[in-house]
Amino acid sequence: MIARIAGTIVEVRADELVVDVHGVGYLLAVPASLVLSATVGDDITLSVSTVVREDAFLLYGFIEARQREAFELLRGVNRVGPKNAMALLTTLEVDALATAIQSDDARSLAKAPGIGKRTAERICLELKNKLPAHFAVALSPTSPPRARTMPQDALPLALARLDYRKSEIDRAMADPSVPDYGDSPVEERLRAALRVLAQPS
Repeated sequence: MIARIAGTIVEVRADELVVDVHGVGYLLAVPASLVLSATVGDDITLSVSTVVREDAFLLYGFIEARQREAFELLRGVNRVGPKNAMALLTTLEVDALATAIQSDDARSLAKAPGIGKRTAERICLELKNKLPAHFAVALSPTSPPRARTMPQDALPLALARLDYRKSEIDRAMADPSVPDYGDSPVEERLRAALRVLAQPS
């Protein structure tokens, strides 16, 4: 698995760089901001995320290790592949991405090409309490300090993975027939939530 590449840029493409390392050219997909600043002949060091598929061995390169970490977190979200993760990092800087996720700002995430509202909501649900501490989240002046992190309720995540929208998840979570977090096993709560969602809103 390749985690880092240091070499000379020998080719700049629309969304890729070819980096020569001791005579071997590595093709890496990179954010658009890096393509715009790249110049053939420049030396460069990239943090690399390696994606292995049955038909391909793909490399994704980033100037910052934090970008690579964010890319890998995004790829872990259901139905968010490398292409969508790269689109998000091209549209938003890491700290802006973290702020959008932490504040449930699906609208900002949906500005990235290929990211619809439902996918953006799923990203917020699945990553909100998984962001590393070194991802700076901007709080508004009126926002209270972050409370101590509490264990995450698995029910909203389970519903998101079943492709329910945030509005539908909120409706199920608010229904009195769905047991509160900690009162019943998540499997029982999920069955109750699905019964609620099967009914017309």
